[in-house]
Amino acid sequence: MSNQQPVFAIEKIYVKDLSLEIPNAPQVFLERSQPEIAVQLHTEGAGIGEAMYQVVLTVTVTAKLGDKTMFLIEASQAGIFQIRNVAQQDMEPILSIACPNILFPYARETISDSVARAGFPPVLLAPVNFEAIYQQRLQQQQTPHEVPIQ
Repeated sequence: MSNQQPVFAIEKIYVKDLSLEIPNAPQVFLERSQPEIAVQLHTEGAGIGEAMYQVVLTVTVTAKLGDKTMFLIEASQAGIFQIRNVAQQDMEPILSIACPNILFPYARETISDSVARAGFPPVLLAPVNFEAIYQQRLQQQQTPHEVPIQ
């Protein structure tokens, strides 16, 4: 067992992918009703070199009026993190909770800014509890599958 201190450093934060669609423009800009907003989140982490990890937080926001899509935006906010001297069992929580917590404000700004530039009122995403999402995912993985007894 080494007594080296754990290292956690942000090497780079960047927009990996950004997509904005306004399929019903220009008519959609004549609408005065408030759209229904749906938000989906997805996180993914992987090693990209010795003690280097990339985490990507993808946020998809869909605004609909009835069955008409006003806009659809998807932003993949990525970060490269240096993580050293951390126990293996602690890596998944770091990649699933700590890193997305760092990336989320950047993704939130990218979404809000892009939606505003598209001519819509900015979408301000509510804070996200990545720890709760992680715990929920763990519970789903540990749920025993019922096998019928013959």
